[in-house]
Amino acid sequence: MTRSTAPSPETPLPPPKERRRLREALSLSEAQVASAVGVTKATVRAWETGRSDPRGRRREAYAKVLARPLPSNEASAADTSSEPAEATTSTAPAEATTAATPPAAVEPVPVSVADSVSTTLAPSPPPAPAAPPATAGLTPAEAFDALYAHAAPDLVRQVYLLTGRQQLSHEAVERAFHIAWQNWPKTAQDRDPVGWVRAVAYELALSPWHRLRPANRHPESPPLDKAGRELLDALLELPPPYRRTVLLYDGLGLDLPETAAETEATTPAAANRLLHAREALAERLPHLAATPEALREQLGALVAGGPPPRPAPAATVRTTSERRAWFWTRAALTVTVLIMGATGMTLATAPTRYVPEIAPAQRVGGVPGHAGPPQLSPQQTVLRDMLRDLPGSGPGKLVPQIE
Repeated sequence: MTRSTAPSPETPLPPPKERRRLREALSLSEAQVASAVGVTKATVRAWETGRSDPRGRRREAYAKVLARPLPSNEASAADTSSEPAEATTSTAPAEATTAATPPAAVEPVPVSVADSVSTTLAPSPPPAPAAPPATAGLTPAEAFDALYAHAAPDLVRQVYLLTGRQQLSHEAVERAFHIAWQNWPKTAQDRDPVGWVRAVAYELALSPWHRLRPANRHPESPPLDKAGRELLDALLELPPPYRRTVLLYDGLGLDLPETAAETEATTPAAANRLLHAREALAERLPHLAATPEALREQLGALVAGGPPPRPAPAATVRTTSERRAWFWTRAALTVTVLIMGATGMTLATAPTRYVPEIAPAQRVGGVPGHAGPPQLSPQQTVLRDMLRDLPGSGPGKLVPQIE
């Protein structure tokens, strides 16, 4: 018998952005691709965001799914996706990031919305923030401190635009870095560590539980100029998903697939959110309705020059994260020991056989109670005394005789 060889792990795959675009062009959901390859939806999402890559047979099956025939209007994109990821990332033109918007026939998006996407979102967004400093040769603590010093001030400004509260923005960013330090090997190996922390900070800041805090019941006065206050008030009136989408795309300069991936939405859904958010901002601020560049310029200036953040020192963040992790670890161990002790005490004191319980006494109505003879009347008493005085033999008895 001959043993079949496994497929080569070097099967060429398109880059992560192109994988998502090809899947949506084929009208396939993440669940359908996961079922075809034999993985979970989270794994497919990780492949499309670049957090991991398939290997072995799954890599070959995933490549076959993405290599299905595309419509004629997607032929040029399919040629680009068939090249290896390394060659595509090095030779693809700059317009490739903005060409990932799928047509209206791919997803159930209205035609008017698709036309607006093609005309409104065609200009390339502003450049993304600079990459974090290189961390080669640094210890984990030094690499974390470098990432924190590079990203924390900007993240505080961004979260402030999402919430409008300075204290909440600082707490969300510090908590996100706490989680990043607790998962530091995973965070350090991510293709975009700043994006990893940013996604966690946004989720923590937009949690609906913050509404229950007494400090968040009253609005704050933003330390911005008049134009900045007007734009911030207009942003805070948007729904949280719209607010986050317009901040990522117009404020940070992410392209549409990256914005959709970070907000956990499809590309058409992210495009719809962006268009509706722009329309709402244009109604509130008419001077931003002229061109999308006006919104990008003002929002980018607000992101870069917002209120001066005062993040805690990196060493304090690391120490707090370790103390928090140690506290919850001890709490979990304590609860586990208490449960084990209670279980052992129960096993030691529990009876080894079943002993039926004696039912408690109850009052029963309608049944006469136990009592002696009734009290005699005066006539009955005289009769009793008379009977007692008679001789013991009593009067003679009549005896029948035979004649």
